[in-house]
Amino acid sequence: METNGFDHGIPSWVDLGSPDIESAAAFYSGLFGWNVEEAGPPESGGYRMAMLRDRPVAGLGPQMNPGPPFWATYVTVADADAIVELVKGAGGQVFMEPMDVLDVGRMAVFADSTGAAFSVWQAKTHVGAGLVNEPGALVWNELMTTDVEGSKSFYQAVFGWDAVTHEGEMPYTEFKLADRTIAGMMEKPPTVPAEVPPHWGVYFAVDDADAAVAKVAELGGSLMMGPTDIEPGRFAVVADPSGATFNVMALSGDMG
Repeated sequence: METNGFDHGIPSWVDLGSPDIESAAAFYSGLFGWNVEEAGPPESGGYRMAMLRDRPVAGLGPQMNPGPPFWATYVTVADADAIVELVKGAGGQVFMEPMDVLDVGRMAVFADSTGAAFSVWQAKTHVGAGLVNEPGALVWNELMTTDVEGSKSFYQAVFGWDAVTHEGEMPYTEFKLADRTIAGMMEKPPTVPAEVPPHWGVYFAVDDADAAVAKVAELGGSLMMGPTDIEPGRFAVVADPSGATFNVMALSGDMG
């Protein structure tokens, strides 16, 4: 599905800070069919845009943070500066104060009340993903947390998100904005290693989850979990050659 912008409070972009951008570009291009292009002039710091059908779907840049590389989730906001006090008031932390990124937008990086990192994006010329909910594009953002109720309160205070929890063997929470489901949340399962912190995960749609897992291995990545059938489709948790984890999902229905 093609998009032309996102409302305030909607997850709109993902990018990867990689220790080896060339290898990352080759891996994700081989997996998803992306055309990875330089994003701009030298002052863009080597950031690259992953394109699909000539529309931006994700970003790749040099790793700036210590520790393992990871996919970052961005939420569109009307005013990045105004979010700072909301984050602080809700018990979060400011990792990077709002800053302009050339003429494409204004961003900031925060941690929620459990320590899960996320970014906000105040759009200028770059409005976010131009393609979502189809093979090779972003389809879902999901918070794994150690405090479901605390996370509900945090994101309600910062973005106005409502939360609906579906009980069951493994309860799952839908974040909603104006009755639209925009992201998910689950409590960190006991099977996940203790050293894995609360974090936002990203899902990319694929035609066939099992074929995608095989392709990940062929390209030098690894399978972390699955493939597994769930209500929205069949998914697996995988990692690229640098260790950055992400999810692939073959949708069972229309997510548009």
